Amino acid sequence: MTTPVKVVLFIIGLAILGGIIGGSDSNRSSTSSYTSPSTSTSRTPSAPADNRTMGQRNAQDRAESYLNYTAFSRQGLIDQLEYEGFSHSDAVYAVDHCGANWNTQAGLKAQRYLDYTSFSRQGLIDQLEYEGFSHAQALHGVDVVGY
Repeated sequence: MTTPVKVVLFIIGLAILGGIIGGSDSNRSSTSSYTSPSTSTSRTPSAPADNRTMGQRNAQDRAESYLNYTAFSRQGLIDQLEYEGFSHSDAVYAVDHCGANWNTQAGLKAQRYLDYTSFSRQGLIDQLEYEGFSHAQALHGVDVVGY
């Protein structure tokens, strides 16, 4: 991939991240494919509702929050959580327990890219793989958008 292409892809990624930061709950159902945890939303410091560490709880909450706004690959979400300062083990725990369907996420991400710009089928597959989706997930993603 040439350097200008990487720059364009980086800018698109920033635009998508901007949507996360500036987004609202109004698009929660259309971009999220996780299932909410069944634990109570009221937590008290003296009586935790489960056996997760505070880091695991916070990382999982953040992962679910991200998935409310935009699609991520498993690796992309781990990387984002680590960028925010969560440990690798807390990030992996969170991503593995957030309930995301990575095939669904690939389809949502493919659609998000097509909403911003045009791609060839192979270009979109390559971009999804660059984002951290497996080849099978990327193929599923482009199939979902009708490519």
